[in-house]
Amino acid sequence: MSDFIVYLDTSEVRPGKLGELKAAMQDLARFVEVNEPRIIAYDVYFSADGTRMSVLHVHTDVPSLEFHLKVAGPRFPPIAPLVQLRTIEIFGAVTEELAKQLEAKTQLLGGTVIIHDLHAGFARVPAA
Repeated sequence: MSDFIVYLDTSEVRPGKLGELKAAMQDLARFVEVNEPRIIAYDVYFSADGTRMSVLHVHTDVPSLEFHLKVAGPRFPPIAPLVQLRTIEIFGAVTEELAKQLEAKTQLLGGTVIIHDLHAGFARVPAA
């Protein structure tokens, strides 16, 4: 079993905001890459028709996701008017404090938090 945390949020793109949102998410992805060395992956996806956005990140452990919310969190409010958050799904065990932080994010952006506990499995990470 692994300590990895996988985060997936899904939002509806507000009408007329796709271009602005794509630019904002490009900036956010660059910021995360530069400022969060422990994050394994941070990817932004848009549906073919541009009405839905999904953000997927993979963290080495809970502290990595907590650090992401602390460091990137101040960059979320300007994105709020561009989307309607539907879900934040977390795959892996989280602390009570992290669950509260995720709930706070839904207070800002809307949506619900769904936490999936790991039952079985493993993770392979290529040697650096």
